[in-house]
Amino acid sequence: GGLRGATVIDALDTLYIMELEEEFQEAKQWVEKSFDLNVNGEASLFEVNIRYIGGLLATYYLTGEEVFKSKALELGEKLLPAFNTPTGIPRGVINLGSGMSWSWGWASAGSSILAEFGTLHLEFLHLSELSGNPVFAEKATLSLLSPQVMNIRRVLSRVEKPQGLYPNFLSPVTGSWVQHHVSIGGLGDSFYEYLIKSWLMSDKKDSEAKKMYDDALEAIEKHLVKKSAGGLTYIAEWRGGILDHKMGHLACFSGGMIALGAQHGAEETRQRHMELAAEITSTCHESYTRSDTRLGPEAFRFDAGSEATATRLSERYYILRPEVVESYMYLWRLTHDPKYRLWGWEVVQALEKHCRVEAGFSGIRDVYTTTPTHDNMQQSFFLAETLKYLYLLFCEDDVLSLEDWVFNTEAHPLPINHTDFKA
Repeated sequence: GGLRGATVIDALDTLYIMELEEEFQEAKQWVEKSFDLNVNGEASLFEVNIRYIGGLLATYYLTGEEVFKSKALELGEKLLPAFNTPTGIPRGVINLGSGMSWSWGWASAGSSILAEFGTLHLEFLHLSELSGNPVFAEKATLSLLSPQVMNIRRVLSRVEKPQGLYPNFLSPVTGSWVQHHVSIGGLGDSFYEYLIKSWLMSDKKDSEAKKMYDDALEAIEKHLVKKSAGGLTYIAEWRGGILDHKMGHLACFSGGMIALGAQHGAEETRQRHMELAAEITSTCHESYTRSDTRLGPEAFRFDAGSEATATRLSERYYILRPEVVESYMYLWRLTHDPKYRLWGWEVVQALEKHCRVEAGFSGIRDVYTTTPTHDNMQQSFFLAETLKYLYLLFCEDDVLSLEDWVFNTEAHPLPINHTDFKA
């Protein structure tokens, strides 16, 4: 009953950037004729924002074609009721037809998730800006979007941070943390990424975002960054003051993020952060090379003598995730060390060998066997992110230059500061 066509919309900008013109036209026609927003099903606010709104906005900015803008604005408006909570922190799930919203059943005590409500900023600022266009005056409710994301930031700056860290669960009713689990992987990840990227997208004017990022990274360095006995740097998870020495595949984006943020600090900080970024990316590369398929597991641990390997059966799968190649792309662009292209090429070969199936690509259930079973799923982020980052890793730096574009957390490029774009 929910939105359809996630793969089509997530892949639009990838098709365009790769100059796959026929496929792009086919996808565009689908958006024009078949993409129905009047659905009654439930949807994740976060996923609709990063995949659908992000994909439509990026394609609008790349092509200038109005259909993508109007669909993005229409969808943005359907998400607004999720913000009707006592604190203005949105709930995670919304019925796009009725506007009813609620929290995920598995999130502790009806809480909202840091990585979900903290990953709206980039897209919502663009929606807000675009809807200010007189043609969209009747969609005035959308110009409320900026206040909504700014309010989220206010709540977060007010609440007390344990050791300067941001826990993953916050009550949308009271505005206080629900428990003290901190992670740079799933549940926390893209909140940090959107702080540094909000600053970059504002052409370095949003100093509040930069300060929040710097302070958060300092707390992460102090409390969560560890080195294994074998010399591998990793970012542990924090549970009420006790460290869990594991790193999720999702946390592997952090090498790229830290490298991106490092470009803008004092020389001494810059150097330290570039080293940290390279070390984390190298650890994530190890999680790939230490498996039989040369693809990395969903999570890997640094305990009981094992390093950078999954020790639990439930963490041995690979679902075509992009975070490791995302960091390769950023580190290649920021250092031009050829090893990042070599590492990227290893992934291309492993994907071809183990994940390619007749109708596309599939995740695999166990990276530690050379005869893996397929999970029969091609996640939409494989086309949006994994293939895009691999392609950009081997492109010239001026294809979606980091000077002009910021990638949302689904790898959809949004223009910096809009100076070149008069909608």
